[in-house]
Amino acid sequence: MNGALDIGYPQLALSLLFVLLAGFASLRLRLGLGRDLLWGTLRTVSQLALLTVVLTWVFEVRHWPVILGMYALMILFASRIIRARVRSTTIRFFFPTFFSMLFSYMLVSYVVVDVIVEVRPWYRPEYFLPIGGMVIGNSMNAVAISIDRLFNDLLRRRGEVELLLCLGADSRQASADMFREAIRAGMIPSINSMMGVGLVFIPGMMTGQILAGSDPLVAVKYQIMVMLMLVGSTALGSVLVISLVRRRCFSRDHRLIIRAVDRGRKST
Repeated sequence: MNGALDIGYPQLALSLLFVLLAGFASLRLRLGLGRDLLWGTLRTVSQLALLTVVLTWVFEVRHWPVILGMYALMILFASRIIRARVRSTTIRFFFPTFFSMLFSYMLVSYVVVDVIVEVRPWYRPEYFLPIGGMVIGNSMNAVAISIDRLFNDLLRRRGEVELLLCLGADSRQASADMFREAIRAGMIPSINSMMGVGLVFIPGMMTGQILAGSDPLVAVKYQIMVMLMLVGSTALGSVLVISLVRRRCFSRDHRLIIRAVDRGRKST
């Protein structure tokens, strides 16, 4: 078989039945997810359709500034999604998140494409963007979980942190436990995926290559690389982001300044 079987548009439309099933469950159980399901479906279709046009153009351009610029734009949108998903606080964490992800994901993607896969030139878009996209997509969830965990723990254990500060600890010492737990929470999904890959599920990279007609052994090699790559990018991205964001939760004189925000009003 050369390449995956094509899907006709009528058959593709049938996949909407799965969304309707989820919508029925939301309505029946009063989950309040109907609007999110509708908006998510519309965004999925429109964004992927737009991606087809953009990738067709990018694959023809093959200039590294364009490739890296598009990758940075992908990271920018990922940072915006993280900002929307994390619990509202008075801490501004968008730019630390964006620049940490930009550095760590660029580094990981470059090492994978240039050193491990040995693509020449390294910025070939058909390799760099899909691999980089997997780094962003998986690590983005880890970063969101880590930031949310850090904020929740600092707010929940405020008394403990402030007591340690009063006893002479600095901001890093007073929040050390929360720092470690935040990073750990972000890394657990990637580690769980490593435990189940090949036994519980066939991951996307391997599935795509097999459907495209690749040798299963080649597909396995790529998937091993991807799984290890994601653990590394998750760890590096989470550590950098949480290190920078934690600083913003404290003032220069080591006072805890984070506050929760409820319906647009700051709580005390």
